[in-house]
Amino acid sequence: MENVKLADLGSTDNVSGSYAYKLSSPMAFFWTMVLFLVIVGFIVAILFRQAQVAFLHNPGLNGLIVGVLVVGILLVFNHVLMLRPEVRWFNHFRAVGNADKVGRNPRLLAPMRALLGNRRAMQLSTATLRSILDSIATRLDESRDTSRYLIGLLVFLGLLGTFWGLIGTIGSINDVIQGLDAGTGDSGDILSALKSGLSGPLVGMGTAFSSSLLGLSGSLILGFLDLQAGRAQNRFYTELENWLSSVTDVGSDIAPVIENAAGASSEDVRALSDYLRKIADEGGGQRSVTAMANLAEGIQGLVKNMRNEQQMLRDWIEAQQEEAKSMRRTLDRLADRISHTEKTGSK
Repeated sequence: MENVKLADLGSTDNVSGSYAYKLSSPMAFFWTMVLFLVIVGFIVAILFRQAQVAFLHNPGLNGLIVGVLVVGILLVFNHVLMLRPEVRWFNHFRAVGNADKVGRNPRLLAPMRALLGNRRAMQLSTATLRSILDSIATRLDESRDTSRYLIGLLVFLGLLGTFWGLIGTIGSINDVIQGLDAGTGDSGDILSALKSGLSGPLVGMGTAFSSSLLGLSGSLILGFLDLQAGRAQNRFYTELENWLSSVTDVGSDIAPVIENAAGASSEDVRALSDYLRKIADEGGGQRSVTAMANLAEGIQGLVKNMRNEQQMLRDWIEAQQEEAKSMRRTLDRLADRISHTEKTGSK
């Protein structure tokens, strides 16, 4: 049989240069967000007079929309800036090789900090790897829940202002129609009353469209900033996953399965294949994929040799059965001949 070397499947030979691995700074996304806000401010400055008129149609609701937008912008910037100390802690840890010497404990990387301790050369199982990544992913998602809610809140406030203005418009139009007195017969008075009465519906329309404009514009601005924050978090998560995959010992989870593979049935082999596929999907990284490929080749050769030996054993048993049948026929003929000889001699 071919021997499957579990040492080749683990992470005892760490990736060359892994200690020099560093996470990228999120400040590139931070300055992209700052540049975007500068462009937005420049556009608002150009359209300041029109924006001021639109804002004054309903200062209360429009001020609330602007306030929600400012709070959302601060939160999104905080999402990016909170990655900076995490990246600094990780890069410092890679430099000194001891988590206890880095300084203050991280927030997002707290689960990894608890597992690393003062170890530099380390190995993680795939279950531990998945637990760490799931914990970090959950914390990243929770940090963006508020900003996502504020994006929807801006749209809601814009729609609220729209319906508020439309309600006022409908009421004003009704008052204008009820106030017209065609019995006077003076068209000039009727037109004057109509002109003065239309100011109310126009104010309502201004409230509706100004609130809708501010709400949708604020949602667009905050949505773009949240997108950049999401990109920064995704890059942080991906780079961290790549490094953790490079120090993951795949063989530690597969060794018990390999030890029981000699007496495996076809169903057991199929279950083993599914297990390997699951580990390959969860492990991530080129190194894990290569280890899975090497393991699959070893298992395939092992199963092939087992089947060959089983076939040889079946052939040998069949040959022994044929020889036993032939010997039995020979013994039967010999017994018949002896019996015939004895009968002939007695006569």
